[in-house]
Amino acid sequence: MSLPPSPLAPARFPYVPPIAGVTLRTARAGYTKRQRFDMTYAELAEGTAVAGVFTKSRCPSYEVQYGKKASMLGRARALIVNAGNSNAFTGLSGRRAVETIVARVAHHLGCQPSDVFVSSTGVIGVPLPIDKAEAGLAQVLTAEPCSWEDAAIAIGTTDTFAKGAGASAIVGGKSVQLAGIVKGSGMIAPDMATMLGYVFTDAAVDHSFLQDMLSKANARTFNAITVDGDTSTSDTVLVFATGQAGGAALSGWDDDGADAFYAALEQVCRSLAHQVVRDGEGAQKFIEINVTGAESDESARVIGLSIANSPLVKTAIAGEDANWGRVVMAVGKAGEPAERDLLSIRFGATEVAAKGEVVRGYEEAPVAKHLKGQEIDIGVDIGIGEGSATVWTCDLTHGYISINADYRS
Repeated sequence: MSLPPSPLAPARFPYVPPIAGVTLRTARAGYTKRQRFDMTYAELAEGTAVAGVFTKSRCPSYEVQYGKKASMLGRARALIVNAGNSNAFTGLSGRRAVETIVARVAHHLGCQPSDVFVSSTGVIGVPLPIDKAEAGLAQVLTAEPCSWEDAAIAIGTTDTFAKGAGASAIVGGKSVQLAGIVKGSGMIAPDMATMLGYVFTDAAVDHSFLQDMLSKANARTFNAITVDGDTSTSDTVLVFATGQAGGAALSGWDDDGADAFYAALEQVCRSLAHQVVRDGEGAQKFIEINVTGAESDESARVIGLSIANSPLVKTAIAGEDANWGRVVMAVGKAGEPAERDLLSIRFGATEVAAKGEVVRGYEEAPVAKHLKGQEIDIGVDIGIGEGSATVWTCDLTHGYISINADYRS
């Protein structure tokens, strides 16, 4: 299935810097009938540190179970990504496929199997064909190096554009680079990360501190987006630090450059997360929801996601209908502390409701004008505390139904 680019897609693939110690390659394993590159290989320098966050789904793929254990060891030499088949809910055959891939790559590199990471994405319930995986590996391990854009395309499924981001920071007087790619368009309500996302840096960072930073960045970016309220069986975000920029490894927040590196990491993660929302299946509008005045930051996040996941809110915005009552509904059903007579709501710069009722003299025209744009801003003040959060989503259109009704064809 080939889809036209989302109307919210960026004009072009962004500049993403090369990362010393990372070599990318792609190949065609043939997991689906589509004539496309569907296997991606990232070869990593010896000494690369890794951190990861994974889906909280109780029905995860074996790739996720394996990755959780491997990431705890903190070392990485390679990443393989299969697109077109999630290898989830496939029993023993799914485990054997992962073990076969890991063993083949580990032998090629002369490393431990636990240094090789595998992700798969696509249709659930169909065993990953080992013969096709082996044929793809025979090509990809020796293929010509490719670009970030090539790799971003190869990891996609229903994505309509390649997603990438880059940043830099000064750490210990040295310039370090960060690069990231992500895939995701539907089945996005991560509860940890997005569908598949990978960030690479030439900075030296201890594994445990890298995990700390990723978990913090994830909570503010990938874990603050939703397209359809559905959490994937395969969600994975990995960060690889090759250390090739030199210098002492970052090991704590007090280290020189730690704050700058974290800011760059969060910048890359936020850009990638926003691009996933902008490619939401059938999306026509990008929606930012800012919640303030909640009992806590977590309470604000839950309320924000209740609004973002509401089909009624999302369809109202798709129809450019200034029906702010649907936001009231979504706040009320969130199950978080709220007081009706303290609640305020705005669309764009226009306050529409305050203290339990419509604002006196309210005129709908400015709100209607705001809703005709592609960038929608909704503000909600709960009025009971200091908690705040920002979440991002997209509208819900008939395009979402069309894409998913034809997903396996």
